[in-house]
Amino acid sequence: MKNMPNSKPQLIVALDVDTLDEAKGLVNRLKEDVDIFKVGSQLFTAHGPEAIRYLLKAGKKVFLDLKFHDIPNTVANAVRVATSIREGSQAVFMCTLHVSGGREMMVQAVAAATKTAQTTGVTRPLLVGITVLTSEEKKDNILELVLEKARLAKESGLDGVVASCREAAVIRDKFGEDFVIVTPGIRPEGSQAEDQKRVATPQEAIANGSDFLVVGRPIVKAENPSEVTKRILTTINQA
Repeated sequence: MKNMPNSKPQLIVALDVDTLDEAKGLVNRLKEDVDIFKVGSQLFTAHGPEAIRYLLKAGKKVFLDLKFHDIPNTVANAVRVATSIREGSQAVFMCTLHVSGGREMMVQAVAAATKTAQTTGVTRPLLVGITVLTSEEKKDNILELVLEKARLAKESGLDGVVASCREAAVIRDKFGEDFVIVTPGIRPEGSQAEDQKRVATPQEAIANGSDFLVVGRPIVKAENPSEVTKRILTTINQA
């Protein structure tokens, strides 16, 4: 059995920090409000599976955002290992891989995750494909490119995609309610876009059908991360 999202959009806080102590501090401040935390390249490079296990022990869901992209066997093995990291019955909730790695890579990744989950008795993580990074410049053909990648992801057995708010509505229309959409580049009103090019407010992402809203720097760099988080959650709950 695989993880499935709740009916309402959910917030993911990106723990894009250098140390596990920083991550723990944020989790402790936000633990009453946030259920899902992202472990990306920055934190994973510093602390690896230790960061994942810490979150699992704390009773939190882990979005492992390492954007696997390599030959099929290598990615399948990476996904197998990611699926096997657990604390009791708790394991990784969701992880990412690049659709540009190709159909065979994605098919083997799904098979590896499914087999490992069955063997270890955990719930299979959601596997979502990176379409086009939200830091890339807007292009005339970007929607066409994202939709082609979303189609390939679905045909290869992935559970959904990572896509900007700008493409989310069309993805939802074409691929159905069960196709997971994770939207990064979320910026509350008044926040700076920084290096993100295709950003959106929480309201826009929810209106366009996103299931998960990923927020990093607006929370992580805030003077009061808890206050910013509560404002975003209020917006989600009102949607």
